[in-house]
Amino acid sequence: MNTAPTRPRLLIARAIFPEVIDRLTPFFDVDSNQADDVLSATQMATRLVDKQGLLCTASDVIDAPLLAQCHALRICANMAVGFGNLDLAALSARGVVATHTPGVLSDTTADFGFALLMAAARRTGEAERCVREGRWHKWSYDFMAGQDVHGSTLGILGMGRIGQGVARRGAHGFGMRVIYHNRNRLDAAGEASIPARFVDMDTLLRESDHLVLTVAHSAATHHVIDAQALARMKRTATLVNIARGGVVDEDALIEALCNGVIAAAALDVFENEPAVHPALVSLPNVVLTPHMASASRATRLRMAHLAADNLLAYFQTGRALTPVPPLSPSLPA
Repeated sequence: MNTAPTRPRLLIARAIFPEVIDRLTPFFDVDSNQADDVLSATQMATRLVDKQGLLCTASDVIDAPLLAQCHALRICANMAVGFGNLDLAALSARGVVATHTPGVLSDTTADFGFALLMAAARRTGEAERCVREGRWHKWSYDFMAGQDVHGSTLGILGMGRIGQGVARRGAHGFGMRVIYHNRNRLDAAGEASIPARFVDMDTLLRESDHLVLTVAHSAATHHVIDAQALARMKRTATLVNIARGGVVDEDALIEALCNGVIAAAALDVFENEPAVHPALVSLPNVVLTPHMASASRATRLRMAHLAADNLLAYFQTGRALTPVPPLSPSLPA
C-alpha cells in the first residue's frame, strides 16, 4: 500500500500575509500564529518542538536553550535583513540553516532613514508637537531653527545596500559630501558611483554633520556609539539609527542629548524594544519611530515571500537562497 510522503512541519511564529501562507500550505503542514501573539520562550518551544521549519521575525529570539528543545528543526527563515535575534553559533552547531531577507527592503529603508535625518535636522517632530499643543503664537528669527541638510556632510557607518541607498539620496538629491566607514571598503567604482569617501572611525565622527547608522549589530558593534564616540561628534550633529538598538548606548545618548553634546537624534530601533527608555520619550530633540523603516506594504510582502522562497528552496533542493553570511569579527579602526 502506497502512502503519501510526509510533508515537513512549519511554524510561522508571527502573523504574515495570508497569500504567503497560501503559497506554503501545499508544501508544509503549517502552524501559523495569525493571532500575532508574541510567543514566550516556553510557548515557542512547545510549538516548535516537532517542526522542521520556522519562519520568524526580528522580534523572535532563537537561542541555544530553545534549540536544545527543538531537535527536528532544520531551517530558520528570518523575515528581516538583520539577524541579531538569532544565535548563529547555536544554529550552526545544530546544523540548522539560517536565512534572512536582504536586498528587498533596502530602498524602502533608505527612504525612511533619510526621512528621519530630515526630521531630526529640521526639528520636525518638535515643530509638529508645538503646533498640535497650541504653542505656536508668532514668528521669530530663531524659532525652530535647525541644521541644513543640503550641502552638509553625511556620514554613514555601515556601507551595505541600505547605507549606499542613504548615501546616494544625500549625494544626488541634496548635494551632500558623503563619507563612510565600513569593515570592507567599497571598490573604486562603487565609491565613484555615489560618490563617497572612505574614512577612519575618528574622522567619520568628527566630520559628519549627520551620521546615519546602518551597520549590522554584533559583539563587535555593540555600543559602538558610546559616550566617547558621541563626544567626538560636532555639537550641531544629528544621529540617525536605522540599524539595531544595541549599536547605540542609549544611556550615553540620553546624556549627550540632554547636555548639548550633539544637537538631535532620530531612532527607529531601541535596545529593549518594544520598550523605549522613558528619558528618550521625554526629550524634545529626539524623533522616535516604532521599528518601521521597512514598513511599506509592498516591501513587507516581498520580505515575507523571500522568507517563503528560502523555505521552499531548502526543502526542495537542499539549498537556501539567501543564507545569513558570516560576520566579520570587528570593524577596522
